[in-house]
Amino acid sequence: MTQQYEVIVIGGGAAGLSAALVLGRARRRTLVVDAGEPRNAPAAHMQGYLSRDGMSPQEFLAVGREEIARYGVHLVRGRAVDVTRDEEAEDPGFSVTLADGRTFHARRLVVATGLQDELPPVPGLAERFGRDVLHCPYCHGWEVRDQAFGVLATTPMSVHQALMVSQWSKDVILFLHTVPEADLSDDDLRRLAAAGVSVVPGEVAALLTEADRLTGVRLADGTTHPRQVLFAAPRPLPQTALLDHLGADLHETPFGAYPVVDATGQTSIPGVWAVGNAMGFSEQVVNAASSGYRAGATINGDLLMTDLDRHRPA
Repeated sequence: MTQQYEVIVIGGGAAGLSAALVLGRARRRTLVVDAGEPRNAPAAHMQGYLSRDGMSPQEFLAVGREEIARYGVHLVRGRAVDVTRDEEAEDPGFSVTLADGRTFHARRLVVATGLQDELPPVPGLAERFGRDVLHCPYCHGWEVRDQAFGVLATTPMSVHQALMVSQWSKDVILFLHTVPEADLSDDDLRRLAAAGVSVVPGEVAALLTEADRLTGVRLADGTTHPRQVLFAAPRPLPQTALLDHLGADLHETPFGAYPVVDATGQTSIPGVWAVGNAMGFSEQVVNAASSGYRAGATINGDLLMTDLDRHRPA
């Protein structure tokens, strides 16, 4: 049997839980479908979230799940594999099917499926991601400040990353890896020199470790460079299959295709909102939670006005 809700939130990360919290407190019958794959799972801590700075992502989500439960929000573990729209309904309605065959129905839908990080295929890199292989200086720069940094260049945008991390260390090497030296502009070279960033051409073959710590980078020609931290930019893979299936408008960015949304996260599909990394690459935890809050409040108002208009006296 299909279980009925007012709102289904697909994704149990910061954005999805925040939306669910607002909706639960607004007395909306809400379901969260959580596949249990948060983007920041490899990180031991999260930073930059006022009052939660240094908390582990796992603890943060556990507290969030406890909070939504206090307001009657249901949470099920599972992966949403299909979403269909009730085209004949006067009010938008959606059926969400999970991989195990369970089906749930709701009047409104929040997509908080986030994105996946595809890491550069360098031996040893994936095993250290979130530890001493990092990608965001705002997330981890303070914790590794003044150490010997490396930056793995995989696109010309890696120059920007090298310039940014120089705020946290004055010992920075940009390993060009798969980026030809000729692709660096004169402005790039001037800025790198001004920031004191060294540029090393050649492909990175492997990371060196000792006692479970990063100690250096080895190039394909056999030369090694002692490093304590390596910044690398993953290729983001937006998890927008459900939105695409519904026919939501997407727009291409340098970091993948994301849904076209308004200021509240509402997509081009009436009744469907996208929040957190499901709507953009650069949403940190605090931003993701904020987007979930906005969507939750907007959805409650939307449902309220829809019902009032439907039942107002002639």
